[in-house]
Amino acid sequence: MFLFKLLIALLGFSGLFGSATAWVNPIRSPTGSDPFMVYSGGYYYLMTTTWTDVEVARSTTVAGLKTAARKVVYSTTTASRCCNVWAPEVHYLGGLWYIYYTAGEGDDLDGQRLHVLKGGATPYDTFTYAAQLTTEWAIDASILRFNTYGNYLMFSCFHGVTYQSICLQQLGSDYISLTGSISVISQPTESWEIVSYPVNEGPAALYFGGKTYISYSASYCWSPSYCLGLLTWDGSTAPTSASAWTKSSGCVLSSANGNYGTGHNSFFQSPDGSQTWIAYHATSNSAGACDDSRYTMVQLMGTHSDGSPNFGTPVALSHVYSEPSGE
Repeated sequence: MFLFKLLIALLGFSGLFGSATAWVNPIRSPTGSDPFMVYSGGYYYLMTTTWTDVEVARSTTVAGLKTAARKVVYSTTTASRCCNVWAPEVHYLGGLWYIYYTAGEGDDLDGQRLHVLKGGATPYDTFTYAAQLTTEWAIDASILRFNTYGNYLMFSCFHGVTYQSICLQQLGSDYISLTGSISVISQPTESWEIVSYPVNEGPAALYFGGKTYISYSASYCWSPSYCLGLLTWDGSTAPTSASAWTKSSGCVLSSANGNYGTGHNSFFQSPDGSQTWIAYHATSNSAGACDDSRYTMVQLMGTHSDGSPNFGTPVALSHVYSEPSGE
């Protein structure tokens, strides 16, 4: 029996005898674009862009996500939101799980809007369509939380600006509506944000070392210069003010080790809460890519000497990770 258990561990299997001991990236390839990961109730959940529907996969280990079955939680033939389904994320609010995602028409991308599904007590429960959240073009919805200011929906939009920017709008107490006006908090103005085309998109909240950050994707995805930037909240001014956020001086995660176009990420905590992990997409195409060639990467975050998050560099696909702490 001991030898059999040892063989299971060495091969990286999970199952009867517990978690896999090791894994390598990518976690999902292909169709690994816009990955969102969360750990809850003993499971890791992974969602990515499918273009056609909203799907979720779960596993008790990160390694298990590579082969985990994908459950379709929503699809529709309604013409205004049937197609180009992008960037689904599942968030726990008020005792229930909600999925925020982008969808639009089949003919072009002009109809892209943000939508929300209402679920149950776990991310694997049944979801039903709840509402369309935006009336103007918007993509990449995510949730930003504050103890003092409440919850916001953050997304990429063109609200009163020329180029795709990061925008905030207050999330209603029902979690399926928006209130107040749209605030633009970041525009693509720096040299590293305008390669091939000026873009700010894919915002993700990071609560790290007692501070609130927003990571986001900068430059055009059909470029190897597509990368992650970082906004830091000053902690004293309303988050809807652009001046409340300080932008990083350059990319905080960019192409390396054969991984190009590193962007559109999410963060999750290890089971014991001691580690912060990042999931993001990349491509092996040295010219960058916006299609299904992108794969999901998962790696451990570090800490700079000043306490700020250290994204490091994309790890080589040969890099071996153990399961997150607490498994």
